[in-house]
Amino acid sequence: MKNILLIEDEQNIAALIKKGLEEEALNVDIANEGFVGLNRLTQSNYDLIILDIILPDTTGFEICKKIRDLGYKNLPILMLTALGTTDNVVLGLNSGADDYLTKPFEFKELLARMQALMRRSNNIIQKDNSYVIADLKLNLDQKVAFRHGEKIKLTATEFRLLEYFMKNKNKVLSRNDLLGNVWDINFEMGTNVVDVYVNYLRNKIDKNFDNKLIHTIVGMGYMLKEEN
Repeated sequence: MKNILLIEDEQNIAALIKKGLEEEALNVDIANEGFVGLNRLTQSNYDLIILDIILPDTTGFEICKKIRDLGYKNLPILMLTALGTTDNVVLGLNSGADDYLTKPFEFKELLARMQALMRRSNNIIQKDNSYVIADLKLNLDQKVAFRHGEKIKLTATEFRLLEYFMKNKNKVLSRNDLLGNVWDINFEMGTNVVDVYVNYLRNKIDKNFDNKLIHTIVGMGYMLKEEN
């Protein structure tokens, strides 16, 4: 399930957006002040931020800049505001926003813009140089994985395999594709090395969890995805 952070002080608007997004199977956290939202962001993983410009404690422009300064370079930010002049649109985009929607708006347009932003950021690397999917996190600097906060020890090959899966989440990867990109072997080896290492990885990241992330696509290969 995708996690959305909504930073919006108008309670009626926030409640309507939350209700609509939850009906679309999205999880929504609401912050009614800018710095409250900024604090929430540092404590959880989000797939997109909806950010109002006029906030009681600061401006959306300032919060957007701070989000980027914290290192969230690729996290999609959609600004909502009644300030629809060209200057304000430019200011919002220059502060780091990815898109801008003027109030009042149709919910279906908000949803379409959100979906487009999340598709483009499908392989977000988080601020600490990590890939994240569901409760699985792969830290590229420390070369370690975590599942539900628990550290998972990986061999060098297992790390490369998981990194390639996470870079290509929701894509079917053939055995030859994995051989070429993880083992740098561009021909059929006639062995089951890929299947063996996929099983090693499954035993480490999926074995004790109901939500399985590595899926076998019969006749085609494997896929890392959040939904069963």
